[in-house]
Amino acid sequence: MSDLGKIDRALFDEVIYPNLGADRADVVLGPRHGVDFGVLDVGGRAVVLASDPVSVLPELGFERAGRFALDVVLADVAVSGIPPTHLTVSLTLPPAMTDDELARLWRGLAGRAGDLGVSVAAGHTARYAGIDYSWVGGATAIGVGDRDDLVRPDGARPGDALVVATGPGAEVAGLFATLFGDRLDLAADELAVARDRLDDTGAVRDARTAVEAGRVTAMHDATEGGLQGALCEMAGGAGVRFEVERAAVPVADGVREVCAAIGVDPWHVTSAGSLVLSVAADDADAVAAALRDRGTPAAVVGSVRDGEGVYVDGERVDPPEADPSWAAFADLAGRG
Repeated sequence: MSDLGKIDRALFDEVIYPNLGADRADVVLGPRHGVDFGVLDVGGRAVVLASDPVSVLPELGFERAGRFALDVVLADVAVSGIPPTHLTVSLTLPPAMTDDELARLWRGLAGRAGDLGVSVAAGHTARYAGIDYSWVGGATAIGVGDRDDLVRPDGARPGDALVVATGPGAEVAGLFATLFGDRLDLAADELAVARDRLDDTGAVRDARTAVEAGRVTAMHDATEGGLQGALCEMAGGAGVRFEVERAAVPVADGVREVCAAIGVDPWHVTSAGSLVLSVAADDADAVAAALRDRGTPAAVVGSVRDGEGVYVDGERVDPPEADPSWAAFADLAGRG
């Protein structure tokens, strides 16, 4: 496995997947490698669940850090087609975090939850020795809705079109420009544009917009492993072939500049907020247009066919072995 980031598929299949506790009939969709969420059937209703670590970066300012942390947590439920409705949060805080900093963090997190119609239903908050930023706990997002509204992660079908929203690398561009701007060989105006990419990392409203605009058959948030990893996971899960045109994929301003400065491929790095969608072909233009109308770069970038694998401009691509943004982060942090 990689030294940093998510465990690889081989370790997941060997250790995690065979050992999932009790076998219950109400688990409609359980853990799978590359799948964002699980689903329970409770009285005929779909309860969608997803857990993520809570990452708090003080350099963003605590309120903004809280909003960013929540956006990442909620995305994995949003891609189910059922909006997140509830949240549990466990904060294991560094002893150095002050009461005022916690208050600002919570205002950002809970304020964003309120804006999105999400209620905090349970939690735990404490300071513990040995804890440091940025990983300060975990959270579980929950969405409750109609099973007919569920968008399965393995639902891509031959004949569908592929839509990408936001595009690769926005998360990395925003974070690195904010955290390490003084160590990047970029002009002040380039850094300012890149810092704005942090505002692109929320996926809840984009996911809702997409499913309201057309028949979305599968949806995935491109986090670790980036856009290329997300495409491979979606195609593999559905047992289909993706054909993608690289030039059609939107890339937000500032992404190429930051990724070049830190020596990473934008398609390989964590890209929270970037959605990959398979859509009924007749609806694909409408879905992309609806996303653009709310200010999110989006385009029809390819098609789903019989077969297997992901082909970009006719050449097969594989998921990255590791997300290179981890090594770049460690390198820049070490220079401080």
